[in-house]
Amino acid sequence: MIGNVFSPWYAGARARSSAADPLDHCGLNVALYGPRGRHWMLTERRREHVHRESDRLTLGPSRVEWNGGHFTFRIDEVTSPLPSRVRGVVRVYPSALASYRTALDREGRHHWGPIAPHARVEVEMERPGLRWSGDGYVDANAGSAPLEDAFSGWSWSRAGIRGGTSVLYDVMRRDGTPHTLALAFDASGDERTVPAPPRVALPGTRWGLERSTRADANCQPAVLRTLEDTPFYARSLLDTRVLGTSTTAMHESLSLDRFRSAWVRLLLPFRLPRAPRGFTRSDRQCR
Repeated sequence: MIGNVFSPWYAGARARSSAADPLDHCGLNVALYGPRGRHWMLTERRREHVHRESDRLTLGPSRVEWNGGHFTFRIDEVTSPLPSRVRGVVRVYPSALASYRTALDREGRHHWGPIAPHARVEVEMERPGLRWSGDGYVDANAGSAPLEDAFSGWSWSRAGIRGGTSVLYDVMRRDGTPHTLALAFDASGDERTVPAPPRVALPGTRWGLERSTRADANCQPAVLRTLEDTPFYARSLLDTRVLGTSTTAMHESLSLDRFRSAWVRLLLPFRLPRAPRGFTRSDRQCR
């Protein structure tokens, strides 16, 4: 993240000055889920820890590289709130790169688009020791204003379907106007707009966050696992049927009304620590 949209420090800097520097609030978010537990990392890096090149982004001791054919994520991070070191390499091999981009708000300040709607992912972690390969996806959001000013929330899902990938995106704009994207991407990265399936309610989370998704008519999706359960955000795996394909979907629900509340922002530093100035010993070793 270049300018971490969920950072309480970035929010504070913006409140003090309209010239707040997004490069002073960056981070690599890594989440691992497995039989041996969960590992969550999003340490906020200051400007002096961030280095950008045409094919490389360095964030403290971690970096992301593009070699023209695949992405390589070299991860060296510390979990939170309980600290432990996580190291490893993730490689993402897109079947194709997509050119689709669209504005999510009326003013055109927030854009979204998939970079690789379908990809093969190879994971080789040193700490914890694990290897995995399978289906993957890469997308990007970009904006020039705080998310919570433009939206009250959204519901999003991505699933593999016959012949490609589906993305279903319901955006709740702050002005009350709904905005829905229903897209199918083929293996070449080309998109087509499809009729939006019916909206279906899902069980709420332990924090009382409402969830919903879209699925084919007469299908009631089931929550297989809630991967992240926070006061304002939930990430889940769904057993569902989309565009005629029975599939497992990655789903997220975001409440920016919850996020902008004072009590939630008081909790955020426990999950989003901010690195001190200067490099740590592990930073120097990784460079």
